[in-house]
Amino acid sequence: MSEEKFIPSLKKKYLEEVSPALFKEFGYTSKMQIPALEKIVVSAGVGDAIQDKKYLEATVKELEQITGQHVVKTKARKSIAAFKLREGMEIGAMVTLRGDNMWYFLERLISIALPRVKDFRGVKSNAFDGHGNYALGITEQIIFPEIDFDKILHVSGLNVAIVTTARTDKEGFSLLQKLGMPFSKS
Repeated sequence: MSEEKFIPSLKKKYLEEVSPALFKEFGYTSKMQIPALEKIVVSAGVGDAIQDKKYLEATVKELEQITGQHVVKTKARKSIAAFKLREGMEIGAMVTLRGDNMWYFLERLISIALPRVKDFRGVKSNAFDGHGNYALGITEQIIFPEIDFDKILHVSGLNVAIVTTARTDKEGFSLLQKLGMPFSKS
């Protein structure tokens, strides 16, 4: 009896459709040159955590619900007197997604969460870093269906960094576009 491992549908789409299309589009000589997703980093800064720790705990809990993985609290690297911030204070949270979790998260982001943004007209196509990696800012965590709107302390934003193996922004853009990222037309 052979066990078939379940493959996330977005990963299946990448392997069957996107990868061969990129190979043909950019004229690669080896399959190892084809851009792929490496990891996705989801992070949130919680400035209110300086006054009240419950905001940080709520953000950690929400990020764990959204990503399905354990979240790491981030600390301030240096003190800033004007903000009453001391070095080492916990002021944010982040999680790095790899493997199947990364594919599941990206699929939920593209097909469920982003269309729930009010007046959504697509994500900006100029948020690449020059090396094929894409950064996306989300203003409200409530676009994810995992978040119970009645139980949140305050509406906060989060950052999503999609790290790829693409060497140029053009390759990274083509990869994400073929995976279904809804880039704006302008």
